[in-house]
Amino acid sequence: MFTKLIESLDKFKNSSVTEQRQSILVPLIDFIQAKVDKKQVVNLNFICTHNSRRSHLSQVWAQTAAFYFSVPNVFCYSGGTQATALFPKVAETLQNAGLQIEIIGQLSNPIYAIKYDGSAAPVIGFSKKYNDGFNPTHDFAAIMTCSQADEGCPFIVGADQRIPITYEDPKLFDDTPQQTEKYQERSFQIATEMFYVFSKIKK
Repeated sequence: MFTKLIESLDKFKNSSVTEQRQSILVPLIDFIQAKVDKKQVVNLNFICTHNSRRSHLSQVWAQTAAFYFSVPNVFCYSGGTQATALFPKVAETLQNAGLQIEIIGQLSNPIYAIKYDGSAAPVIGFSKKYNDGFNPTHDFAAIMTCSQADEGCPFIVGADQRIPITYEDPKLFDDTPQQTEKYQERSFQIATEMFYVFSKIKK
């Protein structure tokens, strides 16, 4: 893994997750553990309304955590109830944490290659609906990262399980002096929780 990223990971690993948040994360831990125990593929689809901020942060940090803890056959995706674009501040925040990011498709909805290790395939980041053909159609956990998507999508076709793990939207601080700080804060929280989840998986 990249040197700057490892420095960030040390901070995530040494940060605590409150008991309340631990209880919220238990269903995701149990879902992953059950798949690992059966030597099955672990498909995780992180869903938020616009698939522009929280769902991408969750997708990237979960995939990075799975790699770090050597949990096999984990594939992380993201989607929304509508497609917009991955917000540039999210890419900047991930890059500042040590991930390597390259835009591989210059569109109104850019496509990003997000790498956490030089030998691993990149996470492909772009905004899409949760049921886009790029994402799994069955045998996956639908992880609802915002309350709007959780309330607005009572049924996710093909999902083995629906797991609400919601986060406050950093968009609330766009165009304010706190924007960079709040995006880093949300990224740090999500990363810390995803590393906590995968640290609990017994292989």
